[in-house]
Amino acid sequence: MKSIYTLIPDIQKLVERKDGWFTQKLAEQFGKDVASRLRTQFLSPEKTPTLRLSQMGPKCPCALWHSIHSPGEAEALPPWAEIKFAFGHIHEALFITLAKAADHEVTGEQDEISVDGVKGHRDCVIDGCVVDIKSTSSLAFKKFKERTIKSSDSFGYLEQLDAYLVGSLDDPLVRVKDRAYDIAIDKTLGHMVLYEHTLREDIKEKVARAKAIVARATAPACECGTVSDGKSGNIKLDVKASYSPQKYLCKPNLRTFIYSDGPRFLTHVERLPDVPEIRRPRKETKVPRWDNESVSNDSQTLQPA
Repeated sequence: MKSIYTLIPDIQKLVERKDGWFTQKLAEQFGKDVASRLRTQFLSPEKTPTLRLSQMGPKCPCALWHSIHSPGEAEALPPWAEIKFAFGHIHEALFITLAKAADHEVTGEQDEISVDGVKGHRDCVIDGCVVDIKSTSSLAFKKFKERTIKSSDSFGYLEQLDAYLVGSLDDPLVRVKDRAYDIAIDKTLGHMVLYEHTLREDIKEKVARAKAIVARATAPACECGTVSDGKSGNIKLDVKASYSPQKYLCKPNLRTFIYSDGPRFLTHVERLPDVPEIRRPRKETKVPRWDNESVSNDSQTLQPA
């Protein structure tokens, strides 16, 4: 029986072969998987927002509340972010296809799971292990490779693993009950790494906290992070908070200035920046009002995939 620990070396050996292993049947299945994922992303009608297991990571409680109660007032997802997420779906389908072709056991793809009534969809189960596949920037990939993600997991990737594993504990497909795995894929260089995560026991407490937040009649206080903007005396949202689609709901007086390296979201203006200021982009405006030809897209996109 194959082992999760040989998964990436087995795939790398597979793609080095030139013996026709990528069959017509495999190609057709890969095409169907990609098409299904992209249809879900681009064509699925908008649904009433509900709390999901992917939201159990560290998040401003005010932003979490608004994500459920004020979805129509959130900042629109820019088109380049939609394309970035599409790449993530393609990478996921490709990896699963390669894992199957390398004779690893792949089951439970996109199965719905639940933890105390909060639902989510795990990516798959490989060799009896819960696996989540992440298409990452080179910087994020380094965190998985060097195992620093454990201390700098700003977007809650490990909380997702905890939730998916706890929600899968009674599933006979899952034979490994105390560990889960992230497969990080560097979308720039094609490098891959297997990150092993040991189950933490506090995920149900985090689920209960999130449920209590969204059950409130009014939004709780904002906890978005802020940092000094150089020596100007101005205060701006930190990188994580700047990705939030709810940042203008959390900070109604937020001011946005367009610098050469991208927008800065100022919560306090001591010295007026000598760059253009824009008003809050509206939900119905698909492309925010900064010029994506002159501003770095990476600085504007929402939470990394």
